[in-house]
Amino acid sequence: MSLDTVNASSLPQEEKRLQTGQHYEVIDALRGFALIGVCMSNLAYLSLYEFLDATARGSLISSNFDAIATPIMEWVVNGKFITIFSLLFGLGFSLQIQRATLSGGAHLWQYLRRILVLMFMGWIHSWFIWWGDILLTYAVIGLLMIPFRHVSDRVLLICGVTIAVLPSLIGTYVRALLTTPPDDTVVYARALHGFSSGNLGDALSANIATAKWARANWPLVFFILARFLLGYWAGRKDLFFATEQNYRTLRRIFYGALALSLAATTCSYVQSKIIAAYPAISTGTFKVLIRMMLRAGPLAIGIAYAVGFVLLFNRPAWASRLRVLVPFGRMALTNYLTQSLIGIVLFYGVGIGIGPRFGMISVCVACALTVALQIWWSQVWLSHFTQGPLEWVWRWLTYGRRPQFRMDKGTIGSINRH
Repeated sequence: MSLDTVNASSLPQEEKRLQTGQHYEVIDALRGFALIGVCMSNLAYLSLYEFLDATARGSLISSNFDAIATPIMEWVVNGKFITIFSLLFGLGFSLQIQRATLSGGAHLWQYLRRILVLMFMGWIHSWFIWWGDILLTYAVIGLLMIPFRHVSDRVLLICGVTIAVLPSLIGTYVRALLTTPPDDTVVYARALHGFSSGNLGDALSANIATAKWARANWPLVFFILARFLLGYWAGRKDLFFATEQNYRTLRRIFYGALALSLAATTCSYVQSKIIAAYPAISTGTFKVLIRMMLRAGPLAIGIAYAVGFVLLFNRPAWASRLRVLVPFGRMALTNYLTQSLIGIVLFYGVGIGIGPRFGMISVCVACALTVALQIWWSQVWLSHFTQGPLEWVWRWLTYGRRPQFRMDKGTIGSINRH
């Protein structure tokens, strides 16, 4: 995932931008905001809570709290914050293509190298640390963005919306062609046993097996690609940068996305009652329309979150509060991977071994403490260094030249004033 959305037109210029503190603050802050929700979603699995069946969940001391927190998590968090990350990747792609055009195509090769490095990082993370990695998926789908770089804005927007709901239309046919994956309950039971074990070999074997199972999630390709394309469209329109000029457009997008998300949420709650009352509509066109609406729901909420955040950031009083997320989001790659390690240390048997015994309470507490720690350490780190450690490695491997790492005194003063 292009967690560092903005790439410079050349390494020397990029170093200069980093040294002078010339960053797109709203994008960094928005990325940090998204990382909070991603942390919450990921910790639900890293805590092993999501692997428990209904009986096991009901026996937890936190079951009453979980009964409230789980549906709230599903409605507010799951699928929404990863939407923001995906939009930011597409937005970053638009900036890279613009620079590639100005530089005669050189940046397309830089983009490819950057994607390949990300792919390698994602493979290591997915196979040997946490099976729920998104970096590898983002890198692979990032390659699919290249053919879209010359299409019109209208085609880009149509493709993004269509691809978002396409699994609802082709799901039956695709599943008929694919090998039936193992049942979720079997995979979850195996994962719970392996990750709860104090044996590193058992945990690694369970992680690899679960990662292979997760790769069979074909709708995820459509989920991510659609958001990449819509983010690319937003980048072309300069929506998140020239906010004053695009204020009315952003407001229309916000209220439209909010209305669609409320309709989708309502549909998810009433569909079973409607189908029970009118069984004849449980098949055919009506059923497909319901599926399309449910697919569009997380996308609409994610867009509403992103646009609403940008609109708030455009207000000085809110911007002063939200800037606390800028360093956190600027080091998103480092922080994202660190969150996996924190979750494993806290909950897996090879670590402290808290496991799922405290349900969603431990997820919420762990998320709050992790995010608070990372916000603090990101501020401290970036007061001494130009970028996060993994961001620095990523740039080094991308450009083949070691970028500046430590801040000089003049740069630190400039950034502090900024």
